[in-house]
Amino acid sequence: MEAQQLHRGRLIDHIQLVVRDLPASLRFYEAVLGALQIPLGGQADSYFWADELFVSTASSPAANGHLTGRHHLAFQAKDREMVDAFHRAALAHGGRDNGAPGERSYHPGYYAAFALDPDGNNIEAVFHGAHQRSASSVLITF
Repeated sequence: MEAQQLHRGRLIDHIQLVVRDLPASLRFYEAVLGALQIPLGGQADSYFWADELFVSTASSPAANGHLTGRHHLAFQAKDREMVDAFHRAALAHGGRDNGAPGERSYHPGYYAAFALDPDGNNIEAVFHGAHQRSASSVLITF
């Protein structure tokens, strides 16, 4: 059996969004994740995934025929330029503006942009300002 490796971050192990129009969602997420330098992990007829995000149709076995409700997902960006690129990519690939790039009042240095994906989910990219990380992610090998 070939070893697999996963990079894990903070609280969420993974999340699934069940969408109406998978091709529209794929175009949107390929663009915004590409702007954040996050590659797609894989795809099939009824789903695609990237890191901790799994997106599927309602007909996929994991969805049991139900769409998910509106969610807010925030992706970490490496810098302000990456937040700006995320927002441009979102609007160019089926997203709707839900907050142009800029500083927010959540804490000093919080720079974010928001876009609604094709299903109305509020998708954010955020740069938390100057900081140090102990690691870019946790590597799990099994």
